[in-house]
Amino acid sequence: MTEPYDLIIVGGGPIGLACAIEAQKKNLHYLIIEKGAIVNSVFNYPLYMTFFSTAERLEIGEIPFNCLAPKPGRLEALEYYRNIHRYFKFSIHLFEKVTEIQKLENSFFKITTDKSLYEAKNVVIATGFYDIPIEMNIKGEDLSKVRHYYKEAHEYAFRNVLVVGANNSSVDAALECWRKGANVTMVIRKNEINKRVKYWAKPDIENRIAEGSIKAYFQSNITEICENEVEIETPNGKVRIENDFVLALTGYKPDLNFLEKMGIQLSDDELKTPVYNPETMQTNVEGLFLAGVVCGGMHTHKWFIENSRVHANMIVDYITSK
Repeated sequence: MTEPYDLIIVGGGPIGLACAIEAQKKNLHYLIIEKGAIVNSVFNYPLYMTFFSTAERLEIGEIPFNCLAPKPGRLEALEYYRNIHRYFKFSIHLFEKVTEIQKLENSFFKITTDKSLYEAKNVVIATGFYDIPIEMNIKGEDLSKVRHYYKEAHEYAFRNVLVVGANNSSVDAALECWRKGANVTMVIRKNEINKRVKYWAKPDIENRIAEGSIKAYFQSNITEICENEVEIETPNGKVRIENDFVLALTGYKPDLNFLEKMGIQLSDDELKTPVYNPETMQTNVEGLFLAGVVCGGMHTHKWFIENSRVHANMIVDYITSK
C-alpha cells in the first residue's frame, strides 16, 4: 500500500487527463490509473475517423490543439493528447486495471488493481463507455465473423459485408468498406439514417443507398447469423442474404456493474443514469465523483469531450474547498 493520495482518477482519457490537470494546478497528490494506453478509447477508434467537433472543442488544460483541417482525425488527436502528457508530466499508471473500489471506515477509499493497492481520500471515475458493446442477443452472434468494433476497411474489400445500425460509426464503416470494394448491406432498425450522423456523411450514405450502391433494409432486424449468410426480418417478411462479415456497430455502454459495486445508485429506468450532484459531480457516495460520458448511463450521446471538460474544474474546486 502506497502513501494515501488526495485523488485517484480511474481512466486516462481526455476527461481523466483534464481532471489531472486541475488536480496538478491545486497541488493535490493524485494518480491516474488507466487499464490501457493513454486516451485508450481514442486509440481504439477507427483508424481514419474524423471527429464531429472542431479542434478547439477537444482542447484541455488551455493548451491549443493545432489542426490544419476543419475537423481533426484520430491520429491528430492522439498526437495532441500525447503532447499534453509531455507538457504536464502526469502521475499516471498505464496498463493497470482497477478491479475494486471500497470505502473504508476512516472515509478513505481502497483501490485494488491487477498490480497493486492504493488509498485515496477522493476518487474520480472517468471510464467512458467504449468498453462493453451492446449485443444483439441473436443466434450466431458469437461467430468469429461478427465484429463489434471496426478499425479499417481493407480486410472487408471484395467481401459481402453487413453493417448493423445507422449512427456515425455504422455510416463511416459502410462508406469506407464500399469504397474499398466491399458489397455492403445495411440493416437499420428505424426508417431513416440517424439525424446525429455527421453532416458531411449523412447525404453521402443517403445518396449511395438511393442509387443502389449500398443496399439498406429499413425497419428491419437481424434474426440469425450463419457461417455464409444472414437472416433479416424486414417489413416484407424474412430474407436471407450471402454474408462474409457482420459489423454489429450497435453502440457501447459503461460498466454499470462496476459503478453499482462501488455503491453508486442508478436510476430505475432503462437509462440507468448514475446519481450525482450536477454542481459538484459527487455521487451518493461521499468522496466518489463521476466525470465525462459515464455520467449519462445508457444515454451515451448526452456527454462528450467538449461539454464535459468542465467536470474537472467542478470536482477539483469542490475537493479543495472542503
